[in-house]
Amino acid sequence: MAYRAVNPYNGELIKEFPAATDAEVEQALTATEAFYQQAKQQPLEQRAKQLAALANEFTQKTDYYAKFLTTNMGKLINDARGEVQKTAAFANYYVEHGAAALADQDYTAIAGRKAHLEFSSIGAIVAVEPWNFPYTQVMRVFAPNFILGNPVILKHASIVPECAQAFEDACQAAGLPAGAFKNLFATYDQVNRMISDPRVQGVALTGSEKAGERIAAEAGHNLKKSTMELGGTDVCIVLNDADLKKAVAGAVNGRLRNSGQVCTSAKRYLVQSGIYDEFLAAIKEEFAKYQPGDPLDEKTTLAPLSSKSAQQNLQTQIKAVLAGGAKVLWGDPTPVTGPGAFFMPLIITGMTYDNPMYDHELFGPVAQIYQVEDESQIVELANHSNYGLGGAIYSEDLDKARQLASKIETGQIAVNQPLSSLPELPFGGIKKSGYGRELSDLGIREFANIKTVLG
Repeated sequence: MAYRAVNPYNGELIKEFPAATDAEVEQALTATEAFYQQAKQQPLEQRAKQLAALANEFTQKTDYYAKFLTTNMGKLINDARGEVQKTAAFANYYVEHGAAALADQDYTAIAGRKAHLEFSSIGAIVAVEPWNFPYTQVMRVFAPNFILGNPVILKHASIVPECAQAFEDACQAAGLPAGAFKNLFATYDQVNRMISDPRVQGVALTGSEKAGERIAAEAGHNLKKSTMELGGTDVCIVLNDADLKKAVAGAVNGRLRNSGQVCTSAKRYLVQSGIYDEFLAAIKEEFAKYQPGDPLDEKTTLAPLSSKSAQQNLQTQIKAVLAGGAKVLWGDPTPVTGPGAFFMPLIITGMTYDNPMYDHELFGPVAQIYQVEDESQIVELANHSNYGLGGAIYSEDLDKARQLASKIETGQIAVNQPLSSLPELPFGGIKKSGYGRELSDLGIREFANIKTVLG
């Protein structure tokens, strides 16, 4: 597996990193075990101070860390700065709330006798993370586990090696203990060997369904706890009584943010017939404002996709979509040529259940739109998917929107706003979108020993 940083804007090779040796893997496992044992004797408050120092490192050097995001996977520079700040926010959440989430829970009243729960560390966690949010995805796993006392070994996506190295450099700059975090440019065989090692007690993956199948199978084979955050075909539901301006802004942002490369993107617009024509006209107008350019230029509105392979894969998918009977309502599906990985936004319609791409995630700036009549049709369409990660509903009748939200089979859903991950709220999906939860008090307990003490 080649770890290569290639600028998706111009195709230029920035730097190539050698794969980890087996000796380096063993050194990492030895260091993590030493940290795990040491952390058992260390007060949680000490790790909270160290995690706060890491958050401060990202905050104080936002531009430095942001540039790696832009040059490695093409994120708009302003969005890259926002990701660095959010990375710090995720860390600070556990600085402030980690101790409370891990406090003993009294079960005496429930058990009818003296009993309580204790939360403690279990060992090293292997984190297999994606390229679309190279820092925040890592911090979602690292921050809660560090507070808990679990060390983390990172196997990052091969196209963002500078981001992976930068996260480790930030940990060192903040003075985190040796063994608490280690980035390895590991092969999948090495990942499998780490999962089988008794010093590793869990694996967290964010990525594709296929990657999830492989890693979850390996974790299951070794009886190791795993969490999986996989893809999605999220719906953006717009009811007749929606505030059109708010719905359009949310729908467009929810689909085109990060060039559409977000697991919880608003991939399927389900729009009631009474507002459909106005909504469609408005989103066409908004989509037209997104123009490609250098993502380091603050005025650019549309960044390239993360790589040429991502561009080519999406082009292949769209070809299959159109061959299956769907059609383009807006945009030009002609492939963009040149060294960059740009893909121009599209709005497509006519995605029927028998389309070979119906239940596939289109990871890029492609919106599907459906005209719907009533709630029963909305629920049927929304739930006719093997995925269930996120979603959004736009309506001025909040009670109706919340009742509808309860009928959608998904891990999370937002009302009158694009879905976004917040440190205080659990994040995760159902069906083939994965299992387990990140963030919040639930996220810090995923890899905890929840010990019952009776008497």
